[in-house]
Amino acid sequence: MSKVSVPISNNFCPQTLFLFGTYKEDGTPNFGLFCWLSYIWDGELGVMACIGGEKLTKDRIRATGVFSANLVTEAILPLADYFGNTDGYSTDKMNVPVKTSRGAVLDVPILESSPLAFELEVAQSVSLHDGEVFLCKIRNVLVDEELADEEKSVEERIQAIAPVLTTCMTYFGWNGEALGKWGEPGQRIVKE
Repeated sequence: MSKVSVPISNNFCPQTLFLFGTYKEDGTPNFGLFCWLSYIWDGELGVMACIGGEKLTKDRIRATGVFSANLVTEAILPLADYFGNTDGYSTDKMNVPVKTSRGAVLDVPILESSPLAFELEVAQSVSLHDGEVFLCKIRNVLVDEELADEEKSVEERIQAIAPVLTTCMTYFGWNGEALGKWGEPGQRIVKE
């Protein structure tokens, strides 16, 4: 199969989705939906996360130096899409039914319905023209018991949690099935 060049504006770069969790100044949890997260190595495994534009999540990470990254699965996609398409500065964004807990190591909100959550501490940040990259130390990883069951294969564990990918402003299941355009799954949350 031959390769062809495409404009970068095609945005065909599949990414796994995470809900970044921070606490607002009043202690209310806040979650924002992001896909620019990957892993780094600096003597230990870490995470790099990029946030473009001005967002409450970025403001709170700057203020506290900590946040959680909660894996988005097919089961929680409507909630994740709602969080990703509702302005964090909106006073009623978090007026939806959502169960959270505090991190086991850091003071960050953990989304109970996510099967995997990182508790992250910013070690360094790099300011860009319209974004910021946070280089983070992983202070703790919380997983559902089924993910810790090494009797099951990695394939079985991944299939059980069904992480969501995104590219071209569309959500996809782990099996490649389209799950809706950005802004569509969250409409179920708005109507409830």
